[in-house]
Amino acid sequence: MAKQTKVILTSQDFDRLEALLASLPSNAIPGKAALQAELERAEIVDPKEVPPDVVTMNSTVRFKLLESGEEFQLTLCYPKDVQGQPDRISVLAPVGSALLGLSVGDELEWPKPGGGVSTVKVVEVVYQPERAGEYHR
Repeated sequence: MAKQTKVILTSQDFDRLEALLASLPSNAIPGKAALQAELERAEIVDPKEVPPDVVTMNSTVRFKLLESGEEFQLTLCYPKDVQGQPDRISVLAPVGSALLGLSVGDELEWPKPGGGVSTVKVVEVVYQPERAGEYHR
C-alpha cells in the first residue's frame, strides 16, 4: 500500500482477531504478521459507533480496479467461513488484512494473477453487520 490509511476496528472484531492470532503457531501463515500490524495501528471503537462506510469483519465490499474501471465484490471473512467460495476473502490473506478497517474511498494494492499489482479503490460497503444492527455475529 502506497500510503498508510486510517484503520478503524470494532472492539468485537479486535478481540476475535487477537484470539485468532493467538491460536495460530508463530509461522503458521504468512499473513499473520501483516494482520498483527493492522491490529496494532487500528483505532478501536464500540461496534455501535463504527462509521457505516468502514470495512468490518463479514462486510461485503464493492471495489473498482483503477487501471480498467472493472468492479467486483467480496466479503471479508474469518478463515473458517471462506470455504473455497470465490466471493469471499480471508482476513488472513494479505489483501484481506489490508482491507480490514478501510473506508469508502481508500485505495490498496491488489496482487495480479501472474505477478504485478493493481490499485483498487473501495467504492461501497454494500453490507456491514454493524450497520444492519447485527452485533453478535
